[in-house]
Amino acid sequence: MSSTATIVHLATDRVPRAAPDQDAGSVRRAMVGGDFDSVADIPVLAGDELVGLAPVERLLGAPARTPVVDLMDRYPPIVGPGVDQEVAAWVMVAHGESSLAVVGADGTFHGIVPPNRIMQVLLMEHEEDLSRLAGVVHDADAVRSRTVESVPRRVRHRLPWLLVGLVGAMVAAMVVASFEESISRQVILAFFLPGVVYMADAVGTQTETVVVRGLSVGVPVARVARREALTGLIIGVIVALLFIPAGILVFGDATVMAAVGLSLFVSCAVASVVAMLLPYLLARLGRDPAYGSGPLATVVQDLLTIICYGLIVTWLL
Repeated sequence: MSSTATIVHLATDRVPRAAPDQDAGSVRRAMVGGDFDSVADIPVLAGDELVGLAPVERLLGAPARTPVVDLMDRYPPIVGPGVDQEVAAWVMVAHGESSLAVVGADGTFHGIVPPNRIMQVLLMEHEEDLSRLAGVVHDADAVRSRTVESVPRRVRHRLPWLLVGLVGAMVAAMVVASFEESISRQVILAFFLPGVVYMADAVGTQTETVVVRGLSVGVPVARVARREALTGLIIGVIVALLFIPAGILVFGDATVMAAVGLSLFVSCAVASVVAMLLPYLLARLGRDPAYGSGPLATVVQDLLTIICYGLIVTWLL
């Protein structure tokens, strides 16, 4: 069952029906011996037009002469035939009903979606949302197959991304070497590089989690991009402002501490942007973010952090 399927494929017209002028007793007698897909709610129809739904609990408990119109919900939750099945399921849940009527734009009754089918939709969508939340693939069946796949397939899926990380580590070493002269003048700068890289990775990981959670519930990256970018800037400012006076107090060199603090600010801001873009791009390219997003984001963020650190300390020192 695809998450993009429309609700009409789950609807059935094999349900008991009632007319507005019927009473509860006559509807109950008509139901005896019938072969129905669902009796949770009885559609009340004026010709082909739906005028209400009568819950079977009210129908069975009402006196025989009670008019059906007194038992029915005159404003039941309804959806059009082309509505996405996940949207339709949430409409039903929001209204607290046990089933859902599918009605055309002209009011024509297409059928009832029984409770068990709605539950299947909710379960499937829940599994897919958890898969997205974990940064895995969108198809729950694919998630299961990836979880129990053989060791050779596991290695084949993961190793290429880790090799990308290995290449990135070699490039990072070359970048650090290119700033050897600046670092050699102030050996203390080498002590802070791992901390700056760690902070950028930590900020990026937080942003990546927020983005993946948003994607899992249908929130596009564009809606969170500005806020996440601003959050990265604010975190960078706070971290830098906390670090600089503490660093001066402990190490005593204000210029070096200012360079490290500025590097923290820039790296945190850049990490937020990278962490938003990479999971989105991998998903758009059809690649599994569970295997690629972490290693790729790490190596890109680390490289950018080292470059920013080297440029800033060279400029200031």
